[in-house]
Amino acid sequence: SGINAEYGNSSAQQAVRQSITFNKDFGQHILRNPMVVQSIVDKAAIKSSDVVMEIGPGTGNLTAKLLEKAKKVIAFEIDPRMVAELRKRFMGTPYMSKLEIIVGDCIKSDFPEFDVCVANMPYQISSPFVFKLLLHRKFRCAVLMFQKEFAERLYAKPGDKLYCRLSANTQLMARVAHVLKVGKNNFKPPPKVDSSVVRIEPMNPMPKINFVEWDGLTRILFTRKNKTLSAIFKSKSVIELLTKNYQIYCSLNEVMVPEDFDIKATISNVLEECNFGDTRSRTMSNDQFLKLLERFNSHNIHFSS
Repeated sequence: SGINAEYGNSSAQQAVRQSITFNKDFGQHILRNPMVVQSIVDKAAIKSSDVVMEIGPGTGNLTAKLLEKAKKVIAFEIDPRMVAELRKRFMGTPYMSKLEIIVGDCIKSDFPEFDVCVANMPYQISSPFVFKLLLHRKFRCAVLMFQKEFAERLYAKPGDKLYCRLSANTQLMARVAHVLKVGKNNFKPPPKVDSSVVRIEPMNPMPKINFVEWDGLTRILFTRKNKTLSAIFKSKSVIELLTKNYQIYCSLNEVMVPEDFDIKATISNVLEECNFGDTRSRTMSNDQFLKLLERFNSHNIHFSS
């Protein structure tokens, strides 16, 4: 039985018999355990009215289960051989009319309208894909499989070893939950590391902040996440950047720069006001980052020019 018990059984087996050489450049590892496939689909809680976007469908094991549940599946596939395999698998089945295949790179393409995103993510595009997805925003949830360490970064909390800028940025815009561990032997060919499945739900409403500013601040803070904030903001390159941004902001907004203006003293005052001088970025929550950004901005210090 298993994943191919419904439609497209023979062509899936044929693919295995012909033994497609999976392309390492595309990070291709086909998920072959039907129980894991079913778990992923269950966690997505797909309704019969949903349009599902799938990334990297490969030979269609996950696609087949998505087609059973959804109104439509839009699948991005970059490898023409896999596209041919998918078409062959579903040709002549009732599912063909519900499947739309977009041949190309999902990072370089506009996303279609969709309700749910489900994907066994190629590892090379994991980070850009997450940000593209979160900025797209118009979807209910995403259930995505990543390499285990990347997945752990997404839901890491302040103070965790893997907590980083990716953690803070993702959790600013979405709720992230770990769903399932998937051992490497569930794939063909087996990758070098285990995988994890996460569920991502966009925040509604989105926090009202300037994301360019937020990004500028968190870049500075996480470049040296083990240093105290007072050490980070004493660095020559950071002082130069903030001085330049301050001057640009003042000239654009016709703000007089006081004769005795001292950027170092102003930075020191901000850190004192927030009581963050001795704090290290790796232990700070998003609320603390937002408080720090708001205090800097109130002194006309900005993180985007």
